[in-house]
Amino acid sequence: MIKNLTEIIQNALIEDLDEHGDVTSMATVDEDVTGTAEIIAKEDGILAGGFVVEKVFNLVDANISVDIKFDDGAAIKNRDVVFVIKGPLRSILTGERTALNLLCRMSGIATLTSRFVKLVAGTGVKVLDTRKTTPGLRSLEKYAVRIGGGFNHRIGLFDMVLIKENHIVAANGISNAVRRSRSYLKQNDLDLKIEVECRTLDEVAEAIELNVDRIMVDNMDIDQIEKAVRFVNGRTKLEISGGVNLDTIAEYAKTGVNYISIGQLTHSARAMDFSLLVKE
Repeated sequence: MIKNLTEIIQNALIEDLDEHGDVTSMATVDEDVTGTAEIIAKEDGILAGGFVVEKVFNLVDANISVDIKFDDGAAIKNRDVVFVIKGPLRSILTGERTALNLLCRMSGIATLTSRFVKLVAGTGVKVLDTRKTTPGLRSLEKYAVRIGGGFNHRIGLFDMVLIKENHIVAANGISNAVRRSRSYLKQNDLDLKIEVECRTLDEVAEAIELNVDRIMVDNMDIDQIEKAVRFVNGRTKLEISGGVNLDTIAEYAKTGVNYISIGQLTHSARAMDFSLLVKE
């Protein structure tokens, strides 16, 4: 599901354990003591990362079993028992924080994404994420966006040509940037979409003449966006970027664009609150 999941978790565990391990648990809990712990939601939200929690505990100790009570994407309530974990208590406590950190982060992103998606329901607009992700956690964070009902824009710099303001300046104009991109793709036998960021209606007109696959209107107001939609008239896909939040997205969605990309989904999502408690 996530190709680098083991590496992500191992790096997180190394960060937490270093070379000495969980000295508190080793000092206070005998190695052969077994028991049960529960991960409990402390607020309402959308669950994301059940398989990640299971993988964390399995990597810490193969003798731990994890019973996942809800599927990813489920709407969970405050006080719901989301996971039941059984096995050596020392190992459960060792994996606790790593599991919770990833679960809280992913569920927070899924929950925020879900709120945005609900606000554009019925408009046909797709809510997109961006590359504004936590270094090393992009695959998990973009997965969480999908669980929340959103869509991934690009995974990285390799899977789409996105010509932005700085590329346009460096290439001496949109036309030059697009022509150079098409030449590069042909020379390297790459079949990738080309999107151009436009700051003005004149730039939109230039991009349309170049027959690009998508136009991103960056930081335009509602009036400008509506004019761009009318001018484009379905000839390519239109994406809004910049200045969109929970208070404004519904208004932007009514303009007739195809996509709205929101960096906030991953760079500013508040972690959802969970606790792990050992049963007496």
